[in-house]
Amino acid sequence: MKAGKILTRITHRQWIVITLLAITCIASMVFVNHNAGLYGRTIAEVTDTKTVDTENVTDIHDNKDTISTQTISGEILNGPHKGKKIDMSNEYSSSEAYDQKYEEGNEVFVSIDEDSLQEDGLTGAIIDAKRDKYVLAAAWVFLFLLLIVGRKRGALSIVSLVVNAALMYFALDLYIANSDGTLLFICSGLVILFSIGSLLFLNGFNQKTYAAILSTLIGISVSLAIAYFVIQALQGNGLRYEEMQYLTRPYREVFMAGLFIGSLGAVMDVSITIASSLFGLYEKDAAITGKALRKSGMDIGKDVMGTLTSILFFVYAAGSIPSILLYLKNTSPLGFTLSMNLSLEIARALVGGIGIVLTIPISVYTTLFIINAKRKRS
Repeated sequence: MKAGKILTRITHRQWIVITLLAITCIASMVFVNHNAGLYGRTIAEVTDTKTVDTENVTDIHDNKDTISTQTISGEILNGPHKGKKIDMSNEYSSSEAYDQKYEEGNEVFVSIDEDSLQEDGLTGAIIDAKRDKYVLAAAWVFLFLLLIVGRKRGALSIVSLVVNAALMYFALDLYIANSDGTLLFICSGLVILFSIGSLLFLNGFNQKTYAAILSTLIGISVSLAIAYFVIQALQGNGLRYEEMQYLTRPYREVFMAGLFIGSLGAVMDVSITIASSLFGLYEKDAAITGKALRKSGMDIGKDVMGTLTSILFFVYAAGSIPSILLYLKNTSPLGFTLSMNLSLEIARALVGGIGIVLTIPISVYTTLFIINAKRKRS
């Protein structure tokens, strides 16, 4: 009965949207499973695999692993040799740290041995796996979950995400093309565009949104200014930039620009949460005092502060787990390992945390200022 009621609540327009999404999903999955001809690199589908050798190995640090060798047969899916069989070999470890085991049905990018072109059977080597269909499937799952849970707001979030990604791509492409450009200046412009565009698009043109935008820009600017002066005063001591020194651009500037963009999401979240809550309280009771609103805003900020700062730390630190394990397995001291892998991540989390904490009172007082101005006009 419940399922039937839900179905009857779906409007004609919603049925059209659902149908179009389903058709698009199926069509895109079919396309990505048959798009080998669009690639310039040679692609082969694995048709048969056989493990021919397995060896247990131990390195100088007493780390144990198992190395296996596969013989792989495949069929070329594109290019001048389309339809031909190709034989390859693959060596992989049980840890799969830098390699992987291939199964029947996998699609892989391959290089063909030039000498085998004059022979009856082609031979070659595997360069990498073709993963676009798995990425697309994950994207569709994310898309449908966002629409099911968020409905209209979820759809707006998707549009906002796509627009922001396009803006970031354009900005980075502009920076790469213009050697005289300053990445920090470009990212400052991006932060303004992201803040204004996202909040207006998702929450509409209203005083609540204006308060959140103003709070976001003030909070992110103050937190980045503090971080900049602290790093300058300490001359970057304690920050290990080794992972960024392969860049041909000033890596300290790249790091600061990353701080700017990375802190934005959490700061924006705090701003809109407090602004929405205080405006909601005011709209329910226009006689509510400024003191009560201030107390409520600070209480809300304290509730979200711990969660968001923890999220920032976990998000930044999680990316370093593979490197930390690699260092520790090679008997590097714990202090050196954490310093090499977490110094930049902890700095990012700290700057984001400072932004969150500062944005709480900034959002409260900015929203109170706009509410009091609205009261005076009433």
